Amino acid sequence: MGARLTWAWLDPFGERAIDRSQPALLQSIQDLSRFEAATGNFQVVVDLEKDAAFLPDAIKGTRTLFVGAGSVDAYVDFAGLTAGAISMNADRTEVTVRLPRAQLEKPSLDNKRSYTYHQQRGILDRVQDFLSSSPQNQQELYVLAERKIADAAAASDLRARADQNTKIMLEGLLKSLGFTKVTVKYADEP
Repeated sequence: MGARLTWAWLDPFGERAIDRSQPALLQSIQDLSRFEAATGNFQVVVDLEKDAAFLPDAIKGTRTLFVGAGSVDAYVDFAGLTAGAISMNADRTEVTVRLPRAQLEKPSLDNKRSYTYHQQRGILDRVQDFLSSSPQNQQELYVLAERKIADAAAASDLRARADQNTKIMLEGLLKSLGFTKVTVKYADEP
């Protein structure tokens, strides 16, 4: 028992992590004038294969299966509202609001839920990775996953849902302020 504790204490091959990172530096603050109206959660499998033209895959080539998980926010930006965007009747019981349509934010990948599922590498690729001083770069996989998630968000009804949620929120807010009739229209509606 004593030998085991001594070996654990003196373990020459033991490894410990020391975080010497500097504190985060705040570079800027931006004021937002938008309503985050909906969020879509997405997951995509990226199947990326790189082949050499005249060599078999067992010698030169890689194939990676990467699972990318992330979210896309849909928002309505109130910063672009013009002076005529809100109109009221004379006795201030009816109000009409004209809004811009919802927009999609850039996808945000969740690093805890995104991972490489499977990877095949040819012999030359393995040797190159072994001799390389930098770890394998997976940035390309993350960029592809973000692009595929952005395309999926654009094809979904996320923007329509954000428009609907914004309309419901404004109707409730303005009715609580005493307006009896609230009309919310979008800039592209007649």
